[in-house]
Amino acid sequence: MTEKCVHKGCGKTFSDPEEDCVYHPGPPVFHEGQKGWKCCKPRVLTFEEFLAIAPCTTGKHSTVDDTPAPEPPKVTEEPPAPAPVEATKTLPERPAISKAIPTPTAPANPPPAEPDSDDPSLEIPANATCRRRGCGTTYTGSAARDDEKCVHHPGQPVFHEGSKGWSCCKRRVLEFDQFLKLPGCTEKTRHMFVGKAKPPGEEKVETVRNDFYQTTASVNVSMYLKKIDNERATVKFAENTVTFDLPTTDNKRFQDTYNLFAPIDTEKSSFRVLGTKLELTLVKGDGTSWPVLRSDDRWTGQRIQIGNAGRA
Repeated sequence: MTEKCVHKGCGKTFSDPEEDCVYHPGPPVFHEGQKGWKCCKPRVLTFEEFLAIAPCTTGKHSTVDDTPAPEPPKVTEEPPAPAPVEATKTLPERPAISKAIPTPTAPANPPPAEPDSDDPSLEIPANATCRRRGCGTTYTGSAARDDEKCVHHPGQPVFHEGSKGWSCCKRRVLEFDQFLKLPGCTEKTRHMFVGKAKPPGEEKVETVRNDFYQTTASVNVSMYLKKIDNERATVKFAENTVTFDLPTTDNKRFQDTYNLFAPIDTEKSSFRVLGTKLELTLVKGDGTSWPVLRSDDRWTGQRIQIGNAGRA
């Protein structure tokens, strides 16, 4: 009789209970944008990288999940409310941004496209798992895969204020284990175990995730791209644009030009390459508050921090 192991990071189908199982014995840890497992040290930024972290412990398969529950957040007592005071006349609040800013609209960030199916020229390794999110089916070596339904999530994971779910459907849960078990909302007629073959030569990176905070004098940007080749990377500053040519040491390349929300001082602006990202310091040319980084970004209405530089 075959059963499916429930250990985190394993998920294999097994029939021999003495077979070695490589898994994560600790619970997941999500903190300040970083993701990892309590039982080992790697920390990553994206959900795909988190799922790809290699298991750290060897034991035996199990059908009982014995992963410790995540530690509950610490609760601190709020200080008592101050005594009421007499109302005084106050000056009207200064607008945080220019009146020229467009009306807030919903952001349009579609999930990256995935291959439609497996490349028939590629061999599927034994025990490969379907690459579509939320499916989890294991390849058994069957040649007749056209009739197998793949129920999955085509969207992106959404973690917001403690709730967890997928951008492609409405259901939200609180626990990470419940999130992993959310049934897919989209069906295809076959699974995808290996995807498409990568073309020879350098791989083009279409988009790079970024975030920023600002002070009264500068906009400080983090662009998350691993293994940038510091010797070959170039960043060119113009008054209203920044042009990037960022090759990496693993044969990838990101090239783009950002049209900035407001002008910058090109002589004082700078950049530096780190292990997992590129950091930009864009010195403001006119002191304007930036609600978005690029002029063609849609403003969500969220106010971006203005103050002293904090931890990146």
